[in-house]
Amino acid sequence: MNTRACVAVLCGIVCTTVLCAGETVAGGKGTWAVISDGVIQQLEKDGKKPAWPGQSAGIAADRTTGDVYMIVAGQGIWRSSDLGATFERLDGGKVGGRCETSYSLDFDPNGKRAACFMLDGPGAMTLDGGKTWTDCKDKSRGFDNAAVDWSQENPKTIFAVRHEAGGLLLVSQDAGKTYKELGKAYKAVGVFSDQVFVATKDKEPGILRTTDGGATWTKVSDLVPAGLVARVLNGVGYWTSAQGLLVSKDKGATWAVQGSPVAAGAGPYFGKDEKQIVVVTKEGLTETTDAGQTWKAVAPLPPGYDFSKDGWFANFAWDPVHNVFYISRMGKPAMKFERP
Repeated sequence: MNTRACVAVLCGIVCTTVLCAGETVAGGKGTWAVISDGVIQQLEKDGKKPAWPGQSAGIAADRTTGDVYMIVAGQGIWRSSDLGATFERLDGGKVGGRCETSYSLDFDPNGKRAACFMLDGPGAMTLDGGKTWTDCKDKSRGFDNAAVDWSQENPKTIFAVRHEAGGLLLVSQDAGKTYKELGKAYKAVGVFSDQVFVATKDKEPGILRTTDGGATWTKVSDLVPAGLVARVLNGVGYWTSAQGLLVSKDKGATWAVQGSPVAAGAGPYFGKDEKQIVVVTKEGLTETTDAGQTWKAVAPLPPGYDFSKDGWFANFAWDPVHNVFYISRMGKPAMKFERP
């Protein structure tokens, strides 16, 4: 590996600039390039070796600014505002562990607010772009997937599945201070308000919905989501599936495939509006600019970064401001792909 790094310490913050890095870097746009090497090298130099399985362990982007946020295993969350050239740690030790799935990081689609639902380390939420953080981890090892009700001005509702607990479903109404157990054998979640949730069960096809905070559930669709979290933008729910992009415009009461079929797992990731969406298939990242009527492959997966149908172990991000894709897989470097 040919790697050159320049490290500058400014106002007590370590920022690492990766000038040339990565086993798969070919240079220029249209290729995958490593962005995490400089941070990893500086951490190890400082005696702060990443936790198991090493390297990066999660990635997300703010669609309104293009900032990219990277998890380093056991070493918190780092932000870059220059396409991964430099990073600064944001969390002050409030975030640790790793992301187990593509749905461990839940960013408000409208920017600035985010929650990190970590495994084997502390999770936290920020409402001011990373300036301050509050704890949102329950007392177990952590979560596989979780969602925040971003429709609230001061979000309090968290809906989650606990890791290795038989699909134990949890809800918090106090921003993660306490959690209530709602039953087992659940797989995927979505939240529309403090009382309206949707979920799927591991071995029961279809979508379930509650309007009373999880006290009672009704099956509302036979459709089978693949993604582990339904994303909500401007009140509309979006869920990836093998059939296509599932959409609900009535807070989860009804669901329908929107547009043409696309066998997607991770996502959706929103662009400039609700018509521009990226999802992840086994072949790579695929985009629509017409609300799913047509889909176009826009970036392959880098070698060795395989993707499971429901998003385990890999994280993806899309910066629509600068047209850049990112990927992080547990134990591997974080990478970026600048579209030509």
